[in-house]
Amino acid sequence: MMSSPRPSSATAPSGPPPDDHPPVRRLRARHRHEVHRVATPLELLFDLCFVVAIAQAGVQLVHSVAGGHAGEGVLNYAMVFFAIWWAWMNFTWFASAYDNDDVLYRVVTLVQIAGVLVLAAGVSRAFEDHDWVAVVIGYVIMRMAMVAQWLRAGRSAAPPESTMARRYAAGVLLCQIGWLGLLIVPESGRGWLFLVMVVLELCVPAFAERKHPSSWHPHHISERYGLLTIIVLGETVAAATVAVKSGIEENDALGEVLPIAAGGLLIVFAAWWIYFVVPVHSHLRSNRQSFLWGYGHYLVFASAAAIGAGLEVAVEQAVGKAHVSTLAASFAVTLPTAVFLLTVWALHARYFKVGIAEQLVLPVAALLVLACTFLGGEAVPAAGIVLALAVAAGVTLTARRTERERRAPAPAA
Repeated sequence: MMSSPRPSSATAPSGPPPDDHPPVRRLRARHRHEVHRVATPLELLFDLCFVVAIAQAGVQLVHSVAGGHAGEGVLNYAMVFFAIWWAWMNFTWFASAYDNDDVLYRVVTLVQIAGVLVLAAGVSRAFEDHDWVAVVIGYVIMRMAMVAQWLRAGRSAAPPESTMARRYAAGVLLCQIGWLGLLIVPESGRGWLFLVMVVLELCVPAFAERKHPSSWHPHHISERYGLLTIIVLGETVAAATVAVKSGIEENDALGEVLPIAAGGLLIVFAAWWIYFVVPVHSHLRSNRQSFLWGYGHYLVFASAAAIGAGLEVAVEQAVGKAHVSTLAASFAVTLPTAVFLLTVWALHARYFKVGIAEQLVLPVAALLVLACTFLGGEAVPAAGIVLALAVAAGVTLTARRTERERRAPAPAA
């Protein structure tokens, strides 16, 4: 999934197979240095359908936190979000290496989309009634479709690539047997089984690609992750907008919700700026970097989506509809915001910062955002101002460094 193969000196193909190819063809690996490699319309549809499930998880998180059950809600959110994120991530890395866009590939991908919609339909019952049947069934549908893709890739390849593909298929298949255990184990044991299965799932790529890496494309992968980040942030804006609209129309509370809306907008704008300010594809070189970067995005996506849920909770608390304190409602916004900042810094921003001042911008901003929690009703707008200042500080420091480098005399020959 994420191991980085050695660059090849061969000439990279210029694009996907031409249209005159047969509708079903061999699923061969694409070239890692293929030029003009971009996301396909099918991948964009895939992302949009997955965000449906993310939105459902966010809605239920809002209900849990606003109802005074934050601990249980966060745990359920973490479990559901892992299922969504892991299925998305596995498809993304597979598609980067093997997408041949033939009829069979499209059909199997549409099956995966159907699986996530089944999962989304079961999110509310998982949160409210602890009924995980639909969530597990939807997840298994997605993962079994992935098994079929790997088996097909293995059939079209020669060793050791075929061995890698079959290891993926076997590992994913065995994990699905374990996930079905969530339907039969007592409720008290589901959390432990979930942790065990998460570890096993995360180990499958390392096991499969131990001797032969898949030929994923760095530019394509960074674009795919960036696109999902944009879509998740867009969902955050949509959720917060609906909450603000409801607060104004149903409670005539413009004065209470307008500062939250302004602060939330600053947070989302700054989150976008911070994520895309560095060329992350140039960081994806070694096996270790790829694994850490790909796995770490669980926190990036989950926290970005949770910001929207937190803004909804803050609005409901401001208009008196949430059964939580102002401190708890503020924390629902500031905590995921701080997690987003620290995770983006740890995954790739720090590799492009020079000097202590540049390195400290995001960690200090995360601490200040958490400190804003204790400002009462001003917590969200204050957090938005902190992020805006962090962006301004980062831009200024980078510009000054660039100017110094430009003016520095060239070294003697």
